Amino acid sequence: MKRFGICLLMVTVVLLMVNSVRAQGLVETVVNGCRDELEKYCKDVTPGQGRGLACLYAHGDKLSGRCEYALYDAASQLERAVAALSYVVNECSSDLKQYCAGVAAGQGRLLECIQKNDAKVSSRCKQAVKDVGLK
Repeated sequence: MKRFGICLLMVTVVLLMVNSVRAQGLVETVVNGCRDELEKYCKDVTPGQGRGLACLYAHGDKLSGRCEYALYDAASQLERAVAALSYVVNECSSDLKQYCAGVAAGQGRLLECIQKNDAKVSSRCKQAVKDVGLK
C-alpha cells in the first residue's frame, strides 16, 4: 500500500509538470483503467488538479487490480518521461544557460528556444533532443 501511495503521489505531482500532450495520455490511462472506481467512489469530485487521484488514493484499499495496474503504468510512463527530460536538461544545460537564460520554463518554451537557436546549440544537446523524440 505504501508503494501505491508513493506512485499515486508521483503521478499527481508530475501530471502538473509534464507537457499537456503527455499528461493527457497519462490521464487517459488512469481514467480508462479506473473508470469503475472513478464512477463509484469519485463521481462527485470536481475534475482537475489531481483531485481524482486524491479520491482514488482515499479509496486505495478498494481499487481493482486493473485500476492499480493503470496507476502503476501511468507512474512508469511518468518515470520514463522525467528521465528523458532530465537527460535533455543535462545535455543542454550550458546551451540553456547561454541561449535561453531569459526564457521562462514551461509549456515547451525552453525546447522552442533550443530549436530557434539550433545553429548555435551543441551537438550533445541536439543529439539528446533527437534521442528522446522531441525533434
